[in-house]
Amino acid sequence: MAEQPFTDDEYAFLRHVRFGELPPAVRPEQRVELTETESRSDRPEVWDDPVHWDLRHAG
Repeated sequence: MAEQPFTDDEYAFLRHVRFGELPPAVRPEQRVELTETESRSDRPEVWDDPVHWDLRHAG
């Protein structure tokens, strides 16, 4: 016997059980544009010069 997929209401219940109450949606008039002014700290700097290339790739 094949299992029946969950209904939208069942999926909504499971999301609520897992994540709890979601915060209210941000309205368009509450949105602001973000601009980065500093380099990202979660990514390494890119070095394009041959010396760094050789060091990084053991060449």
